[in-house]
Amino acid sequence: MATPSAQAPLAEQVEQLLAADGPLTIVAAGDPVLRQGTEPYDGQLEPALLARFVVALRETMRAAPGVGLAAPQVGVPLRIAVIEDPAPVPEEVRLARGRVPQPFRVLVNPSYSPVGAARAAFFEGCLSVPGWQAVVARPAMVRLTGQDEHGRALDEVFTGWPARIVQHETDHLDGTLYLDRAEPRSLSSAQAMAERWNQPTPAEAGRALGFELPESDA
Repeated sequence: MATPSAQAPLAEQVEQLLAADGPLTIVAAGDPVLRQGTEPYDGQLEPALLARFVVALRETMRAAPGVGLAAPQVGVPLRIAVIEDPAPVPEEVRLARGRVPQPFRVLVNPSYSPVGAARAAFFEGCLSVPGWQAVVARPAMVRLTGQDEHGRALDEVFTGWPARIVQHETDHLDGTLYLDRAEPRSLSSAQAMAERWNQPTPAEAGRALGFELPESDA
């Protein structure tokens, strides 16, 4: 699969990526594109190219599979991300994490701010850090502003797991990985997650691994 040249104009980078069929290659931690931040989207891609790029992001996210994907994760430093979560989880997980289905959405130039002081801590993973998860305490409710792919204004309050998703993806656009916000002692391999820490909350992991959670999650 073609790899976009960092020196090429963004439209040319995207055209290079879309030249091959199938899901795009997801960039792994250690690649500078994940740390350099992004350009605000201001028409760098013609509408037809933007639409094709959005389709490719959606297909790549679904194939991974994941619940969100930011443009830098495929090597494009533009402030664009996609989210979607069918939330196929047991009822006890849904209740504990506030994980409810989210339709496919495109976030253009998003930013978020906390609403209230409540925080929620759960294990979190990333398609750019495969094989690992760690507990991240985040605002339980955030206000997200920005636009959609058609330029329509977005101003919405997210709670529960959807709030975590939009924070995670917006952080990518600022050059921040979830590991930057994580509790270091919680870092766990995929095997450990499957064998030990698949409970609805990370309370047991916190006791066993020696890290603290916000009071509401302890």
